[in-house]
Amino acid sequence: MEILEIKKIWEDVKVELEQTIPPSSYEPWILPLEPIGFENNEFSVLTGQAFAISVIRKNHYSQIIEAFKKIVGQEIEFKMVFDEKLAAKLKKEIQKAKQVAEKSQKETAIDNLAQMQSFSNLNLKYKFENFVVGENNRFAQAAAITVAKTPAKKYNPLFIYGASGVGKTHLMQAIGHYIVFNSPKLKVRYIKTEDFTNELINNIRRGGDINDRMSKFRQKYRNIDVLLLDDIQFIESKERTMEEVFHTFDSLHNNSKQIVITSDRPPKDIPTLPERLRTRFEWGLIVDITPPEFETRVAILANLADEIGMKISLGVLEFIAQNYSKNVRELEGAFNKISAYASIQSIELDVETVKKVLKCDCKAKKIDIEHIAKIVCNHFEVTEKDLKSPARNQKISHARQIAIYLTREITGMSFVSIAEFFNKKHPTILFSYEKIKEEIKVNNDLNDLIENLKIKIKE
Repeated sequence: MEILEIKKIWEDVKVELEQTIPPSSYEPWILPLEPIGFENNEFSVLTGQAFAISVIRKNHYSQIIEAFKKIVGQEIEFKMVFDEKLAAKLKKEIQKAKQVAEKSQKETAIDNLAQMQSFSNLNLKYKFENFVVGENNRFAQAAAITVAKTPAKKYNPLFIYGASGVGKTHLMQAIGHYIVFNSPKLKVRYIKTEDFTNELINNIRRGGDINDRMSKFRQKYRNIDVLLLDDIQFIESKERTMEEVFHTFDSLHNNSKQIVITSDRPPKDIPTLPERLRTRFEWGLIVDITPPEFETRVAILANLADEIGMKISLGVLEFIAQNYSKNVRELEGAFNKISAYASIQSIELDVETVKKVLKCDCKAKKIDIEHIAKIVCNHFEVTEKDLKSPARNQKISHARQIAIYLTREITGMSFVSIAEFFNKKHPTILFSYEKIKEEIKVNNDLNDLIENLKIKIKE
């Protein structure tokens, strides 16, 4: 078959796959594949990423076969071949693009680098480019990019909340980083609330003209275009800090300056926060970041490995991702520990070595979909047969949706595999998962039930 025809088939197949595979998997693994042949009912593609073959075979092979069946009208064999030349080409293209970008940035932003490190107080490593996007943070990332591109035009203030270590500071500083490089005339300043408080206290306690010092302090945070205020929850019960933040907020907002705030909880859940501050924090857009799901955790680890040029098997990455699920900081800590060990010992890591280095029998008990279904059935007093049946009564339907949500969260199974177990179609599974995911954000009773079931499942 002619290569042009082969490429046309693959483009049509990709259109189908884009509808069934989430962007977090489609963009890094499927999109870069290059078709090379279609002979004897075998369609072949090249990949320049060693991880791609394992990831695709494990999570998306059946979806690819179904897509080909729709396009060519028959089942085919799908062959993936790792190509070192393509890998080198991709690496060269990435390096070239990076060099071009760096050259352009250096030409236009040499002064901005000094501003970033001193005036803006930003960490150079926190950029949008190395922020791994998943279902847990997609909306927050999209909102952050909008703010970075159009400061004070939409979402002012932008309030980002989530547990410690999920990436709030990274996303906040990425906004500042983007603005400094793309809008160099705008003044950006990042500050932790705790440091803001300490600075305020020092100005009050020092001798001399306090009015002059306080005037300079206020101008420092009000004579700017973008204020990035991190960990606002530390404002609790600090009356003088709350007073200064209130007037700083009003001054900036009234002058159409952008404000970005992070917290470990939404404004309504911060005790002792004055009503006038709470309502102001809620004027713009409030977004949350949750702990990353399994696929995103694997992608984060793969990204960390790529950054240091480390070869590590998918099995090891999945093992770490399965056992460090609370936040990104914990995940990076585990990776740094095992990568340092591998470098010092000059060895290639396997799962057993990782277990030893991390000193844990992580997830010694295998949790599978059958076990989760059993626990859910016991709680709701239904049977596994009920869950797999077409029954739509409220009790069975609710139990099924919770079982689907828990399976996805705990095991990281693909929606296709979950659909096969429950004898349902992929859209039904996706709908059930999203329904519970959104409901637990506003329904405390349901959230408590989910947490209790997780404990029973992991006992």
